[in-house]
Amino acid sequence: MKICKAVITAAGPSQRTLPLQTLVDRDGKTKTALAIIVEEAIQSGAEEVCVVIFPGDADAYRAAAGPLGKRLRFVEQSKALGYGHAVWSARAFTATDPFLLLVGDHLYLSAANHVCARQLIEAATREDCAVSAVHPTHESKLPYYGVVGGRLLENGKGLYLVSEVLEKPTPTVAEQRLIVPGLRAGNYLCFFGMHVLTPAVMDILGAELSAGRTPTLSESLSQLAARERYLAYEMQGRRFDIGLKYGLLNAQLAFALSSPARAEVLAGLVELLAQEPR
Repeated sequence: MKICKAVITAAGPSQRTLPLQTLVDRDGKTKTALAIIVEEAIQSGAEEVCVVIFPGDADAYRAAAGPLGKRLRFVEQSKALGYGHAVWSARAFTATDPFLLLVGDHLYLSAANHVCARQLIEAATREDCAVSAVHPTHESKLPYYGVVGGRLLENGKGLYLVSEVLEKPTPTVAEQRLIVPGLRAGNYLCFFGMHVLTPAVMDILGAELSAGRTPTLSESLSQLAARERYLAYEMQGRRFDIGLKYGLLNAQLAFALSSPARAEVLAGLVELLAQEPR
């Protein structure tokens, strides 16, 4: 399976401005969150990138992507029917090809030699199936994520065979249905904010919408697990939801502390803490 297409969703009415926020990346360059996400997709091998946007936002997003703006295609989400519908809106772009799916309100910091999206694409290419990135997450964070249940593959190097996916389950439901053997108690495999998906996902989303339902992506991925081999990959890295309170600040600190300016940033933080009133 070769993945040459990437889709970035950024059409949520309450989140559409988040990818336009700026920060300083690990190389000390000021960029928008959108530019950083697009760079991640291209560094991972994506040759075509489509951004699903709120109607009328194309010019602002093209400008925010900087020099990469001319490489982007835009699809407007005609109605605010949720994340699953936003993904389905890119169906003409993805056509019959597998694709990398990223969200416009998450930034990623790899703990491996390759960026996070490339880690995921390599896993999907090797396993020749859909793969979602996940990260062990404490149950206190369940209200923010889709969660997968399954089992670790033998010699799978962080790969899990997915049996079920639930969107933002309560801790009680997660304990009943999503326990993964081997994880620390109270932790679950929550979505990392990126997926490599097969065309079957678009078929599932389309069937649900044609039936008058508004599916979440998690519901569709749970159906995918029943239809074909679908894995979860434990990502070597961290995700930062810039839509959360102080989310952009946390992302900026993480980028700064992983940069050559780490010592300078730490010195500044120590000085700031020393000046705090007792």
